[in-house]
Amino acid sequence: MSKKQNKSNDKIKNVEKEIKQIVKKKKRKVYFGQEVQDAIIEYNSSESNSKKNIIYRDRIHKALDKLAENIINTFKFTYFDYGFQDIKNETVAFMVMNMHKYDHTKGSKAFSYFSVVAKNYLILHNNNNYKKLKSHDNIDVLDTRKKNNEYDKIDMKNFTEEMIAYFEINIPSIFKKQRDLNIAYSIMDLIKKVDDIENFNKKSLYILIREMTDVNTSHITKVVNIFKNKYKTILSEFEKTGTIGKDKSNFF
Repeated sequence: MSKKQNKSNDKIKNVEKEIKQIVKKKKRKVYFGQEVQDAIIEYNSSESNSKKNIIYRDRIHKALDKLAENIINTFKFTYFDYGFQDIKNETVAFMVMNMHKYDHTKGSKAFSYFSVVAKNYLILHNNNNYKKLKSHDNIDVLDTRKKNNEYDKIDMKNFTEEMIAYFEINIPSIFKKQRDLNIAYSIMDLIKKVDDIENFNKKSLYILIREMTDVNTSHITKVVNIFKNKYKTILSEFEKTGTIGKDKSNFF
């Protein structure tokens, strides 16, 4: 075989190799690509619920479902007390709840945004379940303390209910900016779910509030500090009188 024939055969082989690579790339479809991002943008801009349902069902759901599955498998969250499918469904639901907060004009990709949302959700719940598991080791000690009357005599259930009612009445008078109002109401939502989140650490709570409000940590801190200052006052009032004044004029 001549040198020319060898070179010709080599060129043919190289061309065949390139064709196979191109075909392989075409077959390897990205599950969360530009098409999904465009669908999410269209979903957020639509005012028709029926149209949103169709867009989500046909163009978004599979991508979110696969993303949740990949994150759960990658990070190996081990402290959930229910099955994989339920965890995945809850994660997808949380991403859908936060879909309206995705703003493509800020330059971030939808894949990156929803990856963070899903991971933060799973981290928060995984950490909470872990701490609850750890707390079971101290149940006997806690029961002993209760028998010995070492708990405060304050009725925390009634206090929490009155505190929620008090703040919900007074929040519009305390905060004037819509941003601060959103943060305040997000904090109240968390307080209403205190039985589920009482073991969260400060950093985890801040992450969750950021996801709910899309604001900077410094703005959250400002609102939290106002809540903390008033909390001391109303707790003292409740200990003395057994109730909390709900009149707005008593707030300041």
